[in-house]
This record gives sequence, C-alpha cells and structure tokens, in this order.
Amino acid sequence: MDKHDTTPLKNLNLLNPWHLIAVGFGSGLIPKAPGTFGSLAAIPLCVALIFVPLYLQLIIVLAVFILGTIASSKTEKAMGMHDNSSIVIDEFAGMFISVIAFPKEWYLCLLAFVLFRIFDIIKPWPISLADRKIGGGLGVMVDDVLAGIASLACAHIFFYFFL
Repeated sequence: MDKHDTTPLKNLNLLNPWHLIAVGFGSGLIPKAPGTFGSLAAIPLCVALIFVPLYLQLIIVLAVFILGTIASSKTEKAMGMHDNSSIVIDEFAGMFISVIAFPKEWYLCLLAFVLFRIFDIIKPWPISLADRKIGGGLGVMVDDVLAGIASLACAHIFFYFFL
C-alpha cells in the first residue's frame, strides 16, 4: 500500500488522543505534502523550545519520541498500514531535535526547517536504512530522529563558522 494512500484515513478517529497526536493535531491531514505541513506546524513550538533550558529541551524531545512511538503504533494499527504520510508526529520530533541548543533567535528555526526537510526527503544513509529496516511505531519515528540529528549537526557547524 502506498504511504500516500488516503483510504486508511477513514479509520482515523480524531477523538482518540493517540490518533490526534499521530497526525500532528490535524497538520498531517493536509492532502499535499503532509510531512512539510507537519514540520511547519512544529515551527512555533520549536521557537518556544529554543528559549527553555537545555535539560528541559532534552526531556521534551524524549517525551515526544516516546509518545510519538506509541501514537504512531496505535494509529498504524487502526489504519492497517505502516507509516502513512498523514502520521507526522515524527516530523515534530525531528524538528524538535533539530533546534536543540540553538541560539535564542526565532528566525534560526527556519534554518532548522530547511535542513530537516532536506534530510527527511533525501534520506541519505543511515536515514534510508532506518526507514527501510525498522517497522512499527519505532520505525515511523527513527528516520526522522536521524534526520533531526543530521539537521542539528549541520546547523551547529553553520553557527560555528558564521555566527
């Protein structure tokens, strides 16, 4: 089944909090480019995240990863397919990772967005390997976590040389 197939959406129940979390509170239900819209929806939260202490950023990222894994797993089961494109909680987690320890300038979250989308779309190794080999809710989350880490590394290299 194609991950962009909208047929499984009929099995979503937005009154179910796990489903609501998995689809990024509705941002993943936009028919064209749901991953991009999920990442865009995460930007205001990323802006808030850069202003909290590092230890709290890490706790939030871990909590979103755990909740996202559970929500993705439950939503996949309801939809009857792995990693439907409407599941975008993984984009939220990846975006949150991509702004860890960022300078406290809101506009730099736009750099994180661009870098994250590049890594999430292109999926260079080992992101592509994780995307292909890991199933279930964990599989939904891990490739975006890796894309977030790659984005974070590139952004911090940029900051080192240019800020």
